[in-house]
Amino acid sequence: MSTPLRLAHRGDWRVAPENTLAALEAAMRVPACDGVEFDVRLSRDGVPVVIHDATLARVQRRAERVDRLDAAELGRAGIPRLDEVLAALPGAWLDVELKGDHHGDATAALLRAARGEAPGDAVFSSFEAPTLAAMGERLPGWGRWLNAEDLAPATLSLALGLGCRGMSVLWGAITPAALGRAHDAGLEVAAWTVRRRATFDRLGRLGVVACCVEASALEG
Repeated sequence: MSTPLRLAHRGDWRVAPENTLAALEAAMRVPACDGVEFDVRLSRDGVPVVIHDATLARVQRRAERVDRLDAAELGRAGIPRLDEVLAALPGAWLDVELKGDHHGDATAALLRAARGEAPGDAVFSSFEAPTLAAMGERLPGWGRWLNAEDLAPATLSLALGLGCRGMSVLWGAITPAALGRAHDAGLEVAAWTVRRRATFDRLGRLGVVACCVEASALEG
């Protein structure tokens, strides 16, 4: 069984705050790291920016909402634009997680410009079905993953209906039987969020294609 891709969860936040340019670039200096997973939201002026939460409270210690600030204001708070991140990571394998259901032409244009119409080294993913559908229309050649907490038959059916190539699933829900159902349906499976090397190795033996990793699992 091949080794899964090792994707740093929001970068290497042992070095810098999550989803910052410094954290994402630091991850790619880890020898075992193949790429990164990061999150994208839209600023008030419609610019795709890289941040997980809907507010700045947890990481930046500020109360504002992302969608109430322009990209320039967010930049001064240390939140990079998507185009900056894409330019900084030319050789990284990317899982671009799209937060919210308003992504459209702006996000698609940046992804297309950075990685082309049908990249072999990038996917976009989301928990939101409308986002996967809308972006699938704009980037039909890109792989897309439905993010989910299980591999239940209804979840597999949703992924297939959205035209997904695969799913990114809470690692504890990935059992041999569940993974077998996904593979029988023609879906590849990635895992999130793995923090122990032993877990990474076990999931690799089961046949996952990628693991979103933190801590010791990032080191290989």
